[in-house]
Amino acid sequence: MIDTRLDLKTNILNNRLLLSIYSGAGGKDAEDWALMLLRMYQKYSEKKKWKFAVLDKKEDEYGGIKNATVEITGENAYEILKNENGVHRLVRISPFSSAHLRHTSFTLVEILPVIEAREIPLKDEDLELETFRSSGPGGQNVQKVETAVRIKHKPTEIIVSCQSERSQFQNKEKALEILRGKLYQLSQQEKAKTVEELKGKKIKIEWGNQIRSYVLHPYKMVRNEKTGKKYSQVEDILNGNLDRILNLVQ
Repeated sequence: MIDTRLDLKTNILNNRLLLSIYSGAGGKDAEDWALMLLRMYQKYSEKKKWKFAVLDKKEDEYGGIKNATVEITGENAYEILKNENGVHRLVRISPFSSAHLRHTSFTLVEILPVIEAREIPLKDEDLELETFRSSGPGGQNVQKVETAVRIKHKPTEIIVSCQSERSQFQNKEKALEILRGKLYQLSQQEKAKTVEELKGKKIKIEWGNQIRSYVLHPYKMVRNEKTGKKYSQVEDILNGNLDRILNLVQ
C-alpha cells in the first residue's frame, strides 16, 4: 500500500526530474509526434544547459517512438517543467498520408519528480524484476549481456524499465527512481482509499484531455487549453524555445 498522506514537497530533488512520453491516438502520426516532443524538450534542455539522458526508449519501424523516459538534470528543472504534465495535441498535414490529409494526433507527457530513496521505501517482496538485453546506447556490453531492467510493483501493477546504463545494478537503481516518482504521483491523490482507487482513472491520450494544442495547418498556433492563451511561433516552440510558453519571460 502507499501512504496517501505523504507530503514530500521539501524532499523533491528540484534539480532532477523524470520525463516520460507516450504516443496516443493517431497511429504513426502520434508516434512521430512523440518523437517531435522528445526533441523539443531535448533542445530546450540544451538551451538551459541541463543534462538530458535517455533512460528507456521504444521506437517504431517508421522512425517515431511509442514511448520514452529521460532524466533531466539542471537548475530548477522540476519546478520549471512540472506543469508540462498532460496530453499534447498536434494538427498538421500528415507526412504519412499520400493524399496529404490533415491529421490530429495526441501524446502524453508525464513529469515525475526524483524522490529520495528513504522517503518511499520499497519492499523486495513487492517487486518483480526482469532483465533483458538492451537495445539502447552503451556499447557492445549491453548487446551481449542482460543489463536492462524491468520492474513491476505488484501492489499497483506499475511497470518501469531502464536500459541506458552499462550495468544491471545501475539500470535497477534508475528504474527504482522512476518507480518512486510514479508512486509519489499516486500518493497525491488524497481521496484514494484502496489500491484500485489509488491507481485512478487512466488519462486517455486523445481528444478532450489535452493541456496544449499545436496547430501547423491550416494556420500556425500553439494554444494553452487551460488559460486560452495563444502563441503564433509554433516552429520556434518546437525548436525548444519554451520560456515564453512556460511564462518564464514576458
